[in-house]
Amino acid sequence: MIRIGIIGTGGMARVHAEEFSKIANCEVVAACDLNASRLASFVEAHNIPYAFGSVEALLSSGQVDAVSIVTPDPFHKKLSIQALEAGMHVLCEKPLALNASDAKEMADAAKKAKCINMVNLSYRNAHSLQKARELIAMGRIGNIRHVEASYLQSWLVSPKWGDWKTEDTWLWRLSSAHGSKGVLGDVGVHILDFVRFPVGDFASVNCTLTTFDKAENNQIGEYHLDANDSALITARMNNGAMASIHASRWATGHLNDLRLVIHGDKGAVKVSLQLDQEWDRLEVCLDDDVIDCVWKELKCDHTPNIYQRFIQSILSGVQDQPDFEAGLQVQRVLDACEQSDQSGKTVLL
Repeated sequence: MIRIGIIGTGGMARVHAEEFSKIANCEVVAACDLNASRLASFVEAHNIPYAFGSVEALLSSGQVDAVSIVTPDPFHKKLSIQALEAGMHVLCEKPLALNASDAKEMADAAKKAKCINMVNLSYRNAHSLQKARELIAMGRIGNIRHVEASYLQSWLVSPKWGDWKTEDTWLWRLSSAHGSKGVLGDVGVHILDFVRFPVGDFASVNCTLTTFDKAENNQIGEYHLDANDSALITARMNNGAMASIHASRWATGHLNDLRLVIHGDKGAVKVSLQLDQEWDRLEVCLDDDVIDCVWKELKCDHTPNIYQRFIQSILSGVQDQPDFEAGLQVQRVLDACEQSDQSGKTVLL
């Protein structure tokens, strides 16, 4: 039985607790948060026996074997390294760090500790993405020529998830002073990994980031709304393919939609994900269908999610993906995108 401690008990921590509770070989036994009332509510809601007001207390308690780090981005590095040095296996929320330098320190610490380490690039859970990668690896679409990818949200124009103008949960994501890397760091990290996982590494990026006006002087209370909320990226992949990538919080009519189309010289695959749909359907244009441009739908076998792979890795001692090294590679692309926006030039990786 793998004993899990959850560090940080905000909104996403609920998902971690619920997903781990579905796995037979593990149990969430502890939680940690500096906010005592939030911590108390969380442990009561999920029937968690131990509550800690400090990370040091949790790590030294002897009650846990592994931790999930579900804090705001600026704390990922310190807490991950602290847990690894204490001999804990670590699942860390995305993005792995605030920059590639910090991410490298985390990856190096994981290698030194020889503990299982994973970053929650959760859209790898999509069965259709796993199948697309498999078909590409088999050579079914031939040489990849072009990639289209987008991650579109509309919470800046729709109150479906709450009123961002009044709720701290959303306002911090719009403020660099509060640790936000904007849409690029928040969901751009997902769509970049969404491309990299089946296609391969990036060779270069050219990125434009935009921050639209959202309030008078772009200030609401303590929050200065300066973090980017739209990103346009063109890229070259190491295999020579060209990619166009878009991430936005202003995509009216798209609650939370991801799309990936990969075109090869022998075929193509199309992954489309929405919150209210199963992630087990893949569209393909293969073999004779290429002649008449016919797309067909495949229903994909279910694959383990990251929580299941994390626990299985601990039990087997075999590191699964995406590990901290994978998180580092995505972080390098994120850094290059920021550098490109600032310089107005293409950045080589």
